[in-house]
Amino acid sequence: MSKTLRDPAERALELLREPPGEPDVSAGYLDLLGAAAKSPSLAQSVMESTFLPRIYEKVWRPVGFNLAKGWPLGPDSAEEHAMARDWLGLSQPGYAARPPATVLDVACGPGNVTRALAAGVGPAGLVVGLDASETMLSRAVADTAPGDPVTYVRGDAVDLPFRDGAFDAVSCFGALYLFDDPWTALDGMTRVLRPGGHLIILTSRRPLPTPRLGAELLRRATGFTAFGDREVTRALTDRGYTAVRQRRYPLMQVIAGRCS
Repeated sequence: MSKTLRDPAERALELLREPPGEPDVSAGYLDLLGAAAKSPSLAQSVMESTFLPRIYEKVWRPVGFNLAKGWPLGPDSAEEHAMARDWLGLSQPGYAARPPATVLDVACGPGNVTRALAAGVGPAGLVVGLDASETMLSRAVADTAPGDPVTYVRGDAVDLPFRDGAFDAVSCFGALYLFDDPWTALDGMTRVLRPGGHLIILTSRRPLPTPRLGAELLRRATGFTAFGDREVTRALTDRGYTAVRQRRYPLMQVIAGRCS
């Protein structure tokens, strides 16, 4: 194993189904895709640009997402992060007793949610941020403080490279609507959760009924899926999740549940 791997990266390697013989961590994250990444949709191309990672955390996320959540009445980013920690069964920053949880942040982008979740786990915990975008992960690595219980993996969010039941909690904030096959992605998140583990998803919301054809045309043209109020909650229930709960905003929704 390469001696350049930091401890969190070594621990992430142990969570993989098929750990590589020669881990590539030359960019500061574990790269499992190399040059084999799939061609992105229009929406995914925007996320993989070199410009967006520079403005994502301070402009794109707080402005775009907060407006979609009904700002100024909806929660801001700090409140959103606190809710994510709470619904995932983690702790809050500054609490003495923080769980040594192992957490996966799917499609982590520049790591803003990843780092927020890490604030809710103890020193023995681990938060793994996974994304396919090299530019996003480069920003995530640059913005993560040395010594934080965080590491990043470049991998396929729809075909997660981790072992069954490897994580105590899984987060997917602001990405499910970009996946070509969101339900297969949800199956993967469920597979890597241990029984009793928690899942939380922040995704799009279609506030008014839309003809199926119109929604499908939007998805094919842009790669963006607008979910109805019952689609994601029903998907969790169908997969055996219990204690499913939902918080709806004008154009976004948060859904969480416990894996059976």
